[in-house]
Amino acid sequence: MKTKIIQFTAAKGPAECAWVVAKVLKLFLKELVTNKFTYQILHKENGMENGTVQSVTIEIKGLELTEFLKSWLGTIQWIGTSTFRTFHKRKNWFIGCYELNQIQQKTICESEIQFQAIRSSGAGGQHVNKVSSAIRAKHIPTNIQVLVMDSRSQHQNKKTAIQRLKEKVKNHNTQELKTAVKNEWENHLSLERGNPVKVFTGSDFKYYKKEKNYKTKRNTLKSELRKQLK
Repeated sequence: MKTKIIQFTAAKGPAECAWVVAKVLKLFLKELVTNKFTYQILHKENGMENGTVQSVTIEIKGLELTEFLKSWLGTIQWIGTSTFRTFHKRKNWFIGCYELNQIQQKTICESEIQFQAIRSSGAGGQHVNKVSSAIRAKHIPTNIQVLVMDSRSQHQNKKTAIQRLKEKVKNHNTQELKTAVKNEWENHLSLERGNPVKVFTGSDFKYYKKEKNYKTKRNTLKSELRKQLK
């Protein structure tokens, strides 16, 4: 199973581009579900107008993910009249879809956990106060700690501590990823307006598939070749 991080962005485009991001996002998520990919939205920056999205970053997991994304990565075009400026002459609006670099995810290894047995506190009578059954566990690479005193059994508390550390490290990874994505602005600064991988048209946002036709190009080449042979 592969994991990819994808970002849709309106770059420095106007509200119309942010509106296109919102429309494309809806279609994209629908396709993810149809193709049985799992996803989570890591960061979402809303646009200035209602119903618009300036940028959105999504973590996606699934099989054959690379092949699926081939038809999405690149420039996406919408041909239509501005929904915010009716008399605006511009008809072509562009957004970008990019794959972001993933940060290294930290994992739990028991050899990297430091355990300390301490006396439990609180309710439980004399037995709780005398026996060092509570466990403080520290994940050394991240400095994340947990204190577990759920059970009178030190062994059980140790197992619980490991499980809670795993959850905390997982949340730590997610938060680090969100922060990294939020700080990644390179894609907002440059967006190629041309050679779109997908084109949508009209207010109903229909997908427009441009059929490739090489006949004109072939005839032009033939004409040029004849001129050279004369």
